[in-house]
Amino acid sequence: MTGVVSSPRADFARPEHSLLPVARDPAKRFFDVATALGMLAFFGPLLLLVAALIRLETPGPALFRQTRGGLNGRPFMIYKFRSMRCQENGTQVVQALRDDDRVTLVGRFIRKTSIDELPQLLNVLKGDMSLVGPRPHAQAHDEHYGAAIPGYALRFQARPGLTGLAQIQGLRGGTADHGAMVQRVRADIAYIETWSFARDLRILLLTVPHLLVAHNAY
Repeated sequence: MTGVVSSPRADFARPEHSLLPVARDPAKRFFDVATALGMLAFFGPLLLLVAALIRLETPGPALFRQTRGGLNGRPFMIYKFRSMRCQENGTQVVQALRDDDRVTLVGRFIRKTSIDELPQLLNVLKGDMSLVGPRPHAQAHDEHYGAAIPGYALRFQARPGLTGLAQIQGLRGGTADHGAMVQRVRADIAYIETWSFARDLRILLLTVPHLLVAHNAY
């Protein structure tokens, strides 16, 4: 493991040539863009339907926007379908709980099936995210876990992903358990340090069955 960065809000800006291969490999970026474009075209009708259902069920925008930490710790605005009656982007972000009464009927379905994450394909096109990488957390959670877990900020050496090694190991969804978050961070760092394009493909292939059998998505 490389050296530990002391704070997740520190300045991680590095020149392009000094980034790790996981963050600068042209084949990974080309695959991200080509796949994201294809998925947006394929899922386009579904995305429009879900957006309409969200607007019909509760007042407010169809998309949820929240600031999260990205490559080199730089903040970016993540896109998700809104699944709750309130939106949180402050210093006390409360994770969704099982049977959370803030989650709408449509929201419960799209969270369970991970359809709520599909707008992040736009983040992939923008270069904020990759198809595979550490899942991005709310800034309040970055601050909390960055202070509590040594090496947490090493996650910022890669672009955040729609899925990742932690997710196919069953470490997806919200967690208030410190030990579970430590395991997730270790998986994220292991992914970064052992990255290969072939491993990205394997993670993508394994993501589908893990979505179908996940018990901690709610």
